[in-house]
Amino acid sequence: MGNTSRVTEFLLEGFAEMWELRLLLSTLFLMMYLATILGNLIIITVTTIDRNLHTPMYFFLRNLSFVDMGYISVTIPNAYVNSLIDNRAISMAGCAMQILLVIFCASVELFFLTIMAHDRSVAICQPLHYPVIMNHQFCVQTTLASLLCGLIYAAVHTGSTFRLSFCQSNVVPQFFCDSPSLIRLSCSDTFSNKLLIIFSTIGVGGGCFIFIVLSYIRIFSAVLKIHVKEERGKVFSTCVPHILVVSMFLGSGVTVYLRTSAISQSIQNLILSIFYTIIPPFLNPIIYSLRNKQIKEAVEKIMLRMLYSGKL
Repeated sequence: MGNTSRVTEFLLEGFAEMWELRLLLSTLFLMMYLATILGNLIIITVTTIDRNLHTPMYFFLRNLSFVDMGYISVTIPNAYVNSLIDNRAISMAGCAMQILLVIFCASVELFFLTIMAHDRSVAICQPLHYPVIMNHQFCVQTTLASLLCGLIYAAVHTGSTFRLSFCQSNVVPQFFCDSPSLIRLSCSDTFSNKLLIIFSTIGVGGGCFIFIVLSYIRIFSAVLKIHVKEERGKVFSTCVPHILVVSMFLGSGVTVYLRTSAISQSIQNLILSIFYTIIPPFLNPIIYSLRNKQIKEAVEKIMLRMLYSGKL
């Protein structure tokens, strides 16, 4: 190992080798990024201005929107610029920061989705106790706890990854830095890192998924007792997309983090990464809020107020 040079920077994988395809994919992801930012900004603005939306449900939706904007902003802008100028290099410090922020945003997003499933479960199954259970203090405390746990979780994984030595290839088979890819590049003993990933992913991801599933089982059980078909259809049409997005988010993320193969295809990496870093923040505003009647009415009210103020 004495004659082996140490890695001081990493080279990220581009969207594609062909310039035309790279430009097409870059433009597509940029449009998705801008749509995500716009959708979440609308939700944040509306749920802040309209006092009728100052409820626990919209409190967590607003928090989720902040996280979604941060989550997608960690990867897409940098990858877009690098793809256009054909600059694949990222410093060791930049890579560490990207891993920290990606894991932080992903874990906090999962915690918020879990709390939101609990919120809907209480609202539908225990409507009389809802104001007591989902009080303001509970909302603030669970939000702060999610942020703190996410930060600790991200810091542990980032620290565990960058205590390793990198003296082999410096090519990361992703369009952003992620912990599993760097562990595969390491020339150190990575057994403890793999154990940490396995136990933490199964523990945190599996625990949250089970809690979400149990929450929706309670919701479905309560809804099936409703005799009005329109009401049942309304709840099912809302809950099913939620479950699909959570399943896609967790399924793709768990697959990336628990794969044991040292050699992986770039196309497979790209697709899986898109499914857990780009698609959820893009779909969340559509599924959770923009299909919501109250959000639509609030948006219309604010737009009419702005038009009326402009005429004056």
